[in-house]
Amino acid sequence: MTVTSAPPRPGAAPHLWRRMACWLYEGMLMFGVVFIAGYLFGTLSQTRNAMDNRHALQAFLFVVFGIYFTWFWAKGQTLAQKTWHIRVVDAAGRPITQARALLRYVLSWLWFLPPLAAYAFGVPAVEVLVLLGGWVALWAILSRFHPGRQFWHDALAGTRLVHCDPLKKP
Repeated sequence: MTVTSAPPRPGAAPHLWRRMACWLYEGMLMFGVVFIAGYLFGTLSQTRNAMDNRHALQAFLFVVFGIYFTWFWAKGQTLAQKTWHIRVVDAAGRPITQARALLRYVLSWLWFLPPLAAYAFGVPAVEVLVLLGGWVALWAILSRFHPGRQFWHDALAGTRLVHCDPLKKP
C-alpha cells in the first residue's frame, strides 16, 4: 500500500522539507552570484590576494545579496522558489513591496547571526560549522510552532511563504 500526501493547496504554507530543499538549492545558486560579484569586485579593486580587502568584499557581497533577494522577492519569487513552487507574499496574500522584501532580507540573517557572532569571538571554524548546522535545524523546527507554519523571520517581516501552482502553458 502506497501512502501519498495530497499536494498543498495554493496559498497554504509549503511543507518544511520543501522550504528547506528550496533553501539549499538557493544556496547552490548563490555560488554563481558570489563568483560573478567576487570577480567584479576583484577586478574593480585590483585585489591580488584573497585576504586583501576581505571585509570590503564581505560588505559588497552583503549588498549584492540584498539587491538580488529584494529584487526577486518583490517580483514574487527567486529562481529556486520558482523551481519549488513557493512564493513570498505579505500577510494578506498580496505581493510584497521592495521595502518589505528588504526587511525580510535583513531579518533572514537571523539564520546566521549566532554562528557569525561565535566566529567573530574566535570560536574555531569546525565548531562554528557545528553551531551553524544546529542553529539552522533549530530555526527550521521552530517554524512548526508558528500558527501559520512560517519561519520566524517571515513573521517578524510580515511576510509568508505559500505554495503556488506553476503557470499552465496553453
